[in-house]
Amino acid sequence: QVQLVESGGGLAQAGGSLRLSCTASGGTISTLITGWFRQAPGKEREFVGGIIWNGNTYYADSVKGRFTISRDNAKNTVYLQMSSLKPEDTAVYYCAADVHGWDINFLPGDYDYWGQGTQVIVSS
Repeated sequence: QVQLVESGGGLAQAGGSLRLSCTASGGTISTLITGWFRQAPGKEREFVGGIIWNGNTYYADSVKGRFTISRDNAKNTVYLQMSSLKPEDTAVYYCAADVHGWDINFLPGDYDYWGQGTQVIVSS
């Protein structure tokens, strides 16, 4: 069973940056599809971006050019670097792992394991 632990959330000003980490145990993160999702109050959980086994990355249009996903295989960790933050980026951010898929999935229901979430608040 894969366990995921996120860290790095917090408070940032608009235009600022934050980096989130997602560290896996019980599985090798480089063999998984790892997705980042976020959920704002009163809204559905939405896909932010993801990285698959071959290192290819995918991003939602709303974050493309501002967010970057990377992976450190030695640390079994995936990162979400968020720059040029906007107040509308405020949400709880989750990482998730798909252990069965081959390519990126965009729906929360396609992921098997989830982290506990980390709060990101962007002030204007």
